[in-house]
Amino acid sequence: VILAAGEGTRMKSTRAKVLHEISGRSLLGHVLHAVSSLNPIETRVVVGASKDDVIAHLSSIAPHARSVFQEVRGGTGHAVKLALQDYSSDGVVMVCAGDTPLLTGATLTKLLAAHSSAQASATVLTAELPDPSGYGRVIRNPDGSLSKIVEEKDATEQEKKTLEINSGVYIFELASLRSALTKLSANNAQKEEYLTDVIAILKNDGKKVSAFLADDYTEIWGINDRAQLSTCSFIMNARICDALMKSGVTIVDPMTTWVDLSAEIAVDVRLEPGTTVKGVSKIGASAVIGPRTTLIDCDVATGAHIFESHCESSRIGPHSIVGPYSHLRNGTVLTGNAKVGSFVEIKNSTIGDGSKVPHLSYVGDATIGSETNIGAATVIVNYDGVEKHATVIGDHVRIGSDSMLVAPVTIGDGAYTAAGSVITEDVPPGALGIGRAK
Repeated sequence: VILAAGEGTRMKSTRAKVLHEISGRSLLGHVLHAVSSLNPIETRVVVGASKDDVIAHLSSIAPHARSVFQEVRGGTGHAVKLALQDYSSDGVVMVCAGDTPLLTGATLTKLLAAHSSAQASATVLTAELPDPSGYGRVIRNPDGSLSKIVEEKDATEQEKKTLEINSGVYIFELASLRSALTKLSANNAQKEEYLTDVIAILKNDGKKVSAFLADDYTEIWGINDRAQLSTCSFIMNARICDALMKSGVTIVDPMTTWVDLSAEIAVDVRLEPGTTVKGVSKIGASAVIGPRTTLIDCDVATGAHIFESHCESSRIGPHSIVGPYSHLRNGTVLTGNAKVGSFVEIKNSTIGDGSKVPHLSYVGDATIGSETNIGAATVIVNYDGVEKHATVIGDHVRIGSDSMLVAPVTIGDGAYTAAGSVITEDVPPGALGIGRAK
């Protein structure tokens, strides 16, 4: 059961808190990914604020998960009641918060093992924080066993000094949990039914309750505001960069390099400072990316070099060079050994093997053959104000500087255009096209 119904008012956002993203994945998506490692029989997500948006997101990232609507936010205990009200099977249930993106499947696996080993009715995941402000405190008996969990608003000054906190992650035996949920009360500062109170109820019923201390306290950090979102983003990115470097990727400055979880980066790739790799980008072996380069959903082949550039939904072929200050837009394909240089924008176009668009040009809706050179300040005029039109440029073509190619137009193999020309008619293979004043 994942609790994702909160308003998230401190985020100051029109979006549901659990839909905010770090490292290319929503907060809720991170938690779903962590729990998936346990292969649960069923996953239920309690939704509330912005429920339609959250449900739509769920259907795209975890269609197997079932949403449960909590119309009135009556607390975590009330949310779990709703999640279980038509679930009659026995076994165990894990309860997680939907805003803890740093939680890992490895820790949840250890928690489940500890619960089974202790033969407890409930086990709570805890952590010791340098600053526990805002979290419910875990109070232990002198022998180290769990005494109770108290919410900060209801804690005494002495209890607030405790560094060990409740992560909001629990494992319960279902039969014991169902019985305890019937005894919950909203007689507290928030007038809500706390799931934490179940721990005290189980202990009063003589049930065994245990606590498992997480190795890394950052895993249980919840996100309530933009500052915490930024902190968790930094930690997640540090994890990603560390894993990449251990796999054979050179990251010159991990502090300024940001990589999404969905990116694939091969060995001997070099990421220079200020590089961002987002979406489903894939980078082949020995490529060099950066400095100050952004890739979004790009496929970069072996040995390519992209620097000081912004590329989206593009394919950069082997040993191609892009930059500085290039903008590759969606649909751009460099087949191999191509060169795209300073202040060049390319969209929905294919650049053939060994061809060059070195500087100050726009290429849109075009197909360019191999070993062709596009002179400086060339513009492919692809839009007539209503529709886009295609331009075809053959192999071994030389487009003169400051040419305007008015689509639809074809420049044949081995043809030329004179510098400063406006080309409005097809240029046959081997011919010279001139369209300028004397």
